[in-house]
Amino acid sequence: MPPFTEAHLKPFILIAAIALLATAPTRSQPLVDPNKVAPEYREAAEKRRAEQLRQRECALKADLEKVLPRDRTVYLNHCLETLAAKQ
Repeated sequence: MPPFTEAHLKPFILIAAIALLATAPTRSQPLVDPNKVAPEYREAAEKRRAEQLRQRECALKADLEKVLPRDRTVYLNHCLETLAAKQ
């Protein structure tokens, strides 16, 4: 059996490149818009949006302080608890 050569690998590289280009990038969860939900769910949507804004604020703080990935969850939980205590 002959060894793999560059000619053997070109189709695989081409297929991998096409697969990467065809996949959609992952985006963060969009903010809930309370005005776009049914009136009976508006209060829950407003609470969810407030929670999302608190989470984003804490994530931004973690980014600015360059928190290591291994410590990020603890940092975010502490930040969210601190924000909840202030309210």
